Amino acid sequence: MAETRPILIAGGGIGGLATALGLARRGVPSLVLEKAARLGEIGAGIQLGPNAFHAFDHLGVGDAARAMAVYIDRLVLMDATSGEEITHVPLQEGFRRRFGNPYAVVHRGDLHGVFLRACEESPLVELRTSAEVVGYDQDGTSVSARLADGGRVAGRALVGADGLWSRIRQQLVGDGAPRVSGHTTYRSVIPLERMPEDLRWNAAALWAGPKCHIVHYPLSGWKVFNLVVTYHNDAPEPVAGKPVTAEEVHRGFEHIHERPRRIIDQGRDWKLWVLCDRDPTLSWQDGRVVLLGDAAHPMLQYFAQGACMAMEDAVCLSSLVAEHAGAGGQGGDPGIEAAFAAYRDARVDRTARVQLQSRLIGDHIYHPAGAHAHLRNTMLGSMSAEDHYDALQWLYGGSGLAQGATAVR
Repeated sequence: MAETRPILIAGGGIGGLATALGLARRGVPSLVLEKAARLGEIGAGIQLGPNAFHAFDHLGVGDAARAMAVYIDRLVLMDATSGEEITHVPLQEGFRRRFGNPYAVVHRGDLHGVFLRACEESPLVELRTSAEVVGYDQDGTSVSARLADGGRVAGRALVGADGLWSRIRQQLVGDGAPRVSGHTTYRSVIPLERMPEDLRWNAAALWAGPKCHIVHYPLSGWKVFNLVVTYHNDAPEPVAGKPVTAEEVHRGFEHIHERPRRIIDQGRDWKLWVLCDRDPTLSWQDGRVVLLGDAAHPMLQYFAQGACMAMEDAVCLSSLVAEHAGAGGQGGDPGIEAAFAAYRDARVDRTARVQLQSRLIGDHIYHPAGAHAHLRNTMLGSMSAEDHYDALQWLYGGSGLAQGATAVR
């Protein structure tokens, strides 16, 4: 008899919905438990490397994802002190040929919507809101998720995709609060007509300066520009989505060239986040419970890979559940623990590398000054397109599909 109990998924963000969709494509039912009253994503822009598109295809949403993306021509690194270009990575034909997929930018809400619609259309995915998972119990054959309202939900297993402040991780790992980076990010969205004409680039542009940087790129069919500015101001405590004045934002960028400052001048309705991550851990699994996405490996934004890694996790986890446990059957379900262990083994080194290199990029590319910045400019400025592609091969060449696993067509 086929297994009918769902795999519980704590968290209805991109990682949680991608996991539900991946499992559904393998014939495995799931129940997504989301603490918010409605399913949605906050934030604005998100960058998608070729590995994200590899994952979209494995999850069956490649066409929908491609239809709402903005395809940029290059990644460009600018010196925020001099106002001059340091280097750029071409993203057109040669890049697509090398990595098999494009590089694009999208609105985070639009991307979440792609997964949400696909999940809503699947009879194997149940979505439940106002259902915050605060802990779990297990008995070797099933898992019971404890909810904030005192209720319980039983399932075959539990995937903790509940983000940076994961309650599942709190019980499973017990490593306390996230690490505060001391970097404060301010976000705004600029209508196209307010973006300085000479800076309306079809690019993801990074202006790197002493203890600060600026990122901008077009979004939503070129109606707006996403603007993210970050100041290493040694912020001591986590903050998320706090409204701030333009004057506060400008204080971190008074020392840079007037050209990038003109972009900041156009920002409105600023909100700030203090960036946090965690040290990599090997402790992703507790029997029938496993972590995924930011709950497993939260990272700084500097590789633009947080959502991409979560989607890769979803591809890997769903393929290994199908391989080791399938739809289950009579006589218990021992394969689910083997699937979770294999998933952790397949993902832990890659995600740890992204976590740690994201920190290093912040220190050595985004925020250096003086001789340190001069060395950055000299080294990166000497790189050809092929040099850049070689350096990115390890990151953009993967989909998350575990070695030897088969894709769903």
